[in-house]
Amino acid sequence: MGVVGLGTMGAGIAQICVQAGVETVGREVSEELAERARERIAHYLGRGVDKGRLTSEERDAALDRLTTTTELADLAGCGLVVEAVVEELDAKRELFRQLDGVVAPEAVLATNTSALSVTEIASATERPERVVGLHFFNPAPVLPLVEVVRTRAASDDAVETAYAFAERIGKRPIRCADTPGFVVNRILIPLLNDCVRVLDEAGVTPEDLDTAMTAGLNWPIGPCALIDLIGIDVHVHASEALHSALGEARMEPPPRLVEMRDAGHLGRKSGHGFFAYDT
Repeated sequence: MGVVGLGTMGAGIAQICVQAGVETVGREVSEELAERARERIAHYLGRGVDKGRLTSEERDAALDRLTTTTELADLAGCGLVVEAVVEELDAKRELFRQLDGVVAPEAVLATNTSALSVTEIASATERPERVVGLHFFNPAPVLPLVEVVRTRAASDDAVETAYAFAERIGKRPIRCADTPGFVVNRILIPLLNDCVRVLDEAGVTPEDLDTAMTAGLNWPIGPCALIDLIGIDVHVHASEALHSALGEARMEPPPRLVEMRDAGHLGRKSGHGFFAYDT
């Protein structure tokens, strides 16, 4: 198993894989970032020991399954590679073009994109039939869903290989076609945008809006807290991608979110979004 990009999502995916007994090669652009990712994974595995979810021996064995590198060539032996780099089409296409010349012809290449076209990413390779989407949700070690995204060019074998792998590492995969936003984001993005618009139109506070949705509709987390968790910049980017693809007004990010992004108020990761956080 290979993971390219060991940021929040990539490190989480790598953690899931090594915990499930899979030898995993994680690639980052620098030794510093690779070591930081290893430390993050070790930290969360350590918390699992503290909470009694795994033993110290299991933690150590999981870490031993993780190899980090700065060289794409070190992914040559991987039967499945998941990409989790920056959510920009050109960057992903260039990466897949390079991976195409590294891995074996039968290997499956997967993108963790949440809003970009898997078909467009796959077209950068010479074997689009071996490219699928594997969309994990944040935080990847906690949320069980994985969307297995099929393009028209993808082979049955590639899709079923990806689906079986998601099951092997303890996830609950679903199959879907390569449409804008796939399943969850196609529903969630416009819904969250509507929630943000209500803040201004109804003159309600973020605290009261979240109370309305958790106490009134039994949501496990309020919409403002959820956007803060996702990241305002990530949500705006996904909204813009869906709006560009579909042209639906509800997909367009509300001005309030764009202003927050531009001000650097990105949610939990920046310490300030709709709510304040300790960073």
